[in-house]
Amino acid sequence: MTPTELRAAIPALDRTTYLNTGAAGPSPTRVVEAVEDCVERHEYDAPAEEGMYPCAFDVFDRTREVVADHLGATAAEVALTQSTTDGINRVAAGLDWERGDTVVRTDLEHSSGILPWKRLKRHGVEVEVVESDAGRPDTDAMADAVRGAKLVCLSSLTWSHGTLLPVADVVEMAHDAGALVLVDAVQCPGQMPVDVSEWGADFVAGAGHKWLLGPFGAGFVHVAPGAEDRLEPAHVGYRSVEDPDAEEYAYEPGAHRLEVGTVSPAPYAGLREAIETVEEIGYDAIQRRIETLTDRLKEGVEDSESARLLSPREYESGLVTFAVADPDPEAFVEELADDGVRIRSLPFPENAVRASVHAFNTEGDVEELVGWL
Repeated sequence: MTPTELRAAIPALDRTTYLNTGAAGPSPTRVVEAVEDCVERHEYDAPAEEGMYPCAFDVFDRTREVVADHLGATAAEVALTQSTTDGINRVAAGLDWERGDTVVRTDLEHSSGILPWKRLKRHGVEVEVVESDAGRPDTDAMADAVRGAKLVCLSSLTWSHGTLLPVADVVEMAHDAGALVLVDAVQCPGQMPVDVSEWGADFVAGAGHKWLLGPFGAGFVHVAPGAEDRLEPAHVGYRSVEDPDAEEYAYEPGAHRLEVGTVSPAPYAGLREAIETVEEIGYDAIQRRIETLTDRLKEGVEDSESARLLSPREYESGLVTFAVADPDPEAFVEELADDGVRIRSLPFPENAVRASVHAFNTEGDVEELVGWL
């Protein structure tokens, strides 16, 4: 499959110039069909054949394998969740917190990497925020902050600037200081390859509804071998234990202890199909196209008198953030939407809006946005 073929397979693009994949990506037809086929199989056929639970478990097992392979992991290291936020919360709730423990995060995190730690403040857990400049956290401040910390939470790719953070370096300094590391990786899979073994983080959370172009409701957490021993999940159910009928239950080995009970298999069938679609295109082709298109968009921003580029000029990702002269960025985004161009405003930096450029986008999409600047 080529990027051009991918575009032709996404019905939503017939009606809009879509540059908001960093929020949520429109699915190609084959992904939606995989969801529909799974529902029909599960509801129409499985009751009279293998059974609805075995049918669902088969989908879960196959999806874990595909997710794991895509991340350079094993299926035992992957738990299926509903979203990135869900995954982060499962890890946050499973750790043994004590009054005085410290969580370190950057000031670049999405709310999913902020709110769980705010909640823990009520239980005496302290939060230290490492400040950044132009989408880059202060590495010296990070090195100081991780000393004595229990957990470090950071994004692999910032949602605010589209900057790649030095995950492996942070993991090394955190582990040297005895801290665990949780990575919000949702902005990476689908637009660039991810090998969790290269990062070395204890936990990596993501989801399929952004750059992977999968359906809502299918996320995942990678748990590094041995890191599951640090987790006492806040919820327990038949999917998280080895034998739910045993007098004394034992958690499933590996990451599976973070799964709990009955959920629809359909989103996971869609996630599997979405990953296989991305792999058919290949990350070389995806990144080449994104780099070419973002370069043109950044050029257009720089040539404009009403916009100022906030993302790095050199290519790092498909997220392009810029400040607009309009004192109301939300009104600017709404005006664009009225003309059929979809981007989004951001809560920070000041007056910032963000365009997300994926492989399905075209030169014409970019020129349409540039024409507004």
